[in-house]
Order: sequence, then C-alpha cells, then structure tokens
Amino acid sequence: MDAAARFGEVNLIADPLYGYIEITKAARGAPGEQQLLDTGWLQRLRRIHQLQSAWWVFPTAEHSRFSHLLGAMHLASLFARRVDSSLRAAFPDAPSPACVEETLRLAGLLHDVGHGPFGHFFDREVLARHGIDHEDVGRHLVIERLGDLVASVRAAPGGAFAPGESVDPRWVAWVMAPAEMDGYRPPDWLRACKPLLCGPATVDNLDYVPRDAYMCGVSAGAVDVRRLVHYTFVSGDTVVLHGHAAAALQMFLQARLYLYTSIYFHRTVRRIDLSMREIFAETVAQLLPGSPLDHLDDYRALTDWSLLEAVERWRNEPAGSDRRRLADAWARITERRLPWQLAYEITARTDTDLADLRERIVEALPPSLRGVRFEVDVASISVAPVNPMADDGMVAIWDPLRGEVLHSRTAELVARLPQHSLQIRVFSDDETALAALNAAADRALS
Repeated sequence: MDAAARFGEVNLIADPLYGYIEITKAARGAPGEQQLLDTGWLQRLRRIHQLQSAWWVFPTAEHSRFSHLLGAMHLASLFARRVDSSLRAAFPDAPSPACVEETLRLAGLLHDVGHGPFGHFFDREVLARHGIDHEDVGRHLVIERLGDLVASVRAAPGGAFAPGESVDPRWVAWVMAPAEMDGYRPPDWLRACKPLLCGPATVDNLDYVPRDAYMCGVSAGAVDVRRLVHYTFVSGDTVVLHGHAAAALQMFLQARLYLYTSIYFHRTVRRIDLSMREIFAETVAQLLPGSPLDHLDDYRALTDWSLLEAVERWRNEPAGSDRRRLADAWARITERRLPWQLAYEITARTDTDLADLRERIVEALPPSLRGVRFEVDVASISVAPVNPMADDGMVAIWDPLRGEVLHSRTAELVARLPQHSLQIRVFSDDETALAALNAAADRALS
C-alpha cells in the first residue's frame, strides 16, 4: 500500500488530555469511526453537557458528552493493545487484535449514546418512570439504529481486521454496560474484557476524572493512567491488575472521590438539582410524549440546548398557562434565584442511621417551626464503582510474590480507601429557619 494512503484512513483529533486521538475514516469501501461520529445520535451529544447541572457552578465546564466519549474510545485502544498478548494466550479463538481493539473502542465511543439532557438527572427524574436508564436506551440504539454501521467497520487505527471479520453490535452493547442482556451469551474473550468498561478503573472514569477536573479548574491529584494501563493483563477468565499498580488505583479512586465531594455533589449543584426536580419531568413531558424507546426521533432532538431554548420561548406564553409557569421556574434557576438554602451539612459513614431522619429532625425543631418546608438531601458516594465480573465487586489484583490473584490484596486496598461516603445536607426555602434546622439536624444525627 502506498505509504501516503494511510493518512486518508486515519484522522487526528486534538484533545487537551491526550494531545491527539486517532479516528478511522472510510477505507476500501467500508465506513470507519468518522461515519459513526457524524450520525445524528453522536452529534447530539455535543449539545449535552458532561456535567449535568454542575456547569452552572463551574463556568469553564463547558465540555460535552461527545468529547468524553472520544477520550474513552482512545483509552480503550491503549488497554486493548496492552492486554492483547495475554488475552490471546487465554483465549486462542479471540478475533484478530484489530477486531478486539475496535470492539472495545466502539464500546467506549458509544457507552453514553443513550443519555438525555442533564445526563444522570434525566435518568432519575424521567427514565426511571419508564423502568429504564440511559444504558438501556444506548444498547437499543447500538443494536437497532447504529448496528449496521458498527457491523460494517473493517479496521481499527492500528490496521485492518482479518478477512471475514466484523464487530457484532451485540458485543458492543453487552460490554459497554454492567447488566447482562436477556438471552445473550457473549464470547468468553469479551467477558474477560468487561472490567475495562465496567469496574473501578475503566476507560469511562479514567477519562472523566482528569477531564472534569481539568475543565473545572479543580486540582484532583494525579491520575496515573499510564501505570494502570501498563500493569493490566488477562489472567484466567478476566482482566486483572498487577500488584505494582495497586497504589496507582488507590490514588485514582481517591481523586475520583474528591471530584464527587467537590464538583458533582457541590452544595450549589444540589440546590440547583432540588429546584429542577420540581419541574423537570413536567418540562420533559411537554417535549417528549413518552418513553424514548417509543419516540426515538423526538428523543434524538432532545438535548440540553433544545430544552433550554424551549423553556425560553415559553416565556412568551400567556400568563397562567402551564408552559409560562414552567418557563418562570426555569428562569429562576438560570438566573440563580434559587429558593433552597443550605441549613446543615455533614460527611458521614456509610453505616449512619438514616431511618426516619426527616421525622427525627421535625421532632427536634421548636414546635413553632415544625411546619417549615425543608429537604433532606443524601448524596451517596461509591468510593469504587462495582466490577460486575468480580465476586467482591472490585478489580482482581495479581500478587507477584504468590503468582496468582490474591483477594486479600483487594480487601487491603478497600480498607485503605476513605470510608466517609455519605454527604448529608438539609436545605430550606425559609431563611428564618436555617439556624433552627441546623441545630435540629445535628441533634437528630448525633
């Protein structure tokens, strides 16, 4: 092949974290990743913020789901190339290195394709009412709407697949989300790779932690991605982490926890979410007639931008109408006229007794204030996301002295991690009651 032809098959995309990210283009009659990126389903993610409502608090956090997915795809390549030899030794029937790499790359690229406006907030306030989440929507899109494109790709950035090979869209759909897929049994080599997409240190969170910190201007500590990639390999039937990288994993999980306490669960972010919760589902009902799975075309048009533009237009609706009421409520949020004020805040252990906490706070209030309006907000922070392929929920750690996976090493790692993972706050829209609520909450939790 002409050496110059290579530059017509792979593009470079500039990225602040990685310098450049490789993207395959159409070659030899087959589409590439560029064609997937140019679909409406991927392009809509440019108009969905990565940080839900936190971008209203951190002014420079204007990055999108789209940029995050490019980063996740790039990291998938690094891991795929690193584990290839050990994967092939454990599973001689695995597809060619390029096909395995591209499967994991596409899973990284598409793992958030089902997100709606305001990300996980949309999951809780809208999708949960239909018994689904963004991963269910994403899997449907990968198989039903994007499957033909996925199956027609014939190369990874490093080279072409072996003759006759293709990426099964079900491989991508299964490996990109934790839950099993009814009636589907993935190949064993793919099952071994799942912790790279679902677990404590994945292409997802290894991208969003440093990316969100960088874009917010928050110093979260070092995330040693290179060391974690270098010491990852396949042993037995799963991906494992060599013990020499256990400290790097601990450092990463601590950085991730810091971002939750400092960004994702920031007190003002929670105030915004409390205000949005009162109007969000009703607003979406005006724009989306039902479950996204039943109204995919409407859902594709629904983004942060389209929602906020719609409510802005509703400010011209007649006074007293539902849309005008919603528009006025959104205006109070966007103009930072937030009714909820912080009355109490504490970081607590996971075993803190939360049963009947609201009732206990009411009982501790002076009788004259027991009718005050307040919200108890509990933000639960998982120190390490669950690995669905491990019995203990964490990554398997290889002990170089024993020459085997040693689960006690994992237990030691978990024990060293911060165990304070509940943020308990009390908010009220009555400024005169804040001091009394603070004292009452303190007594209720003492």
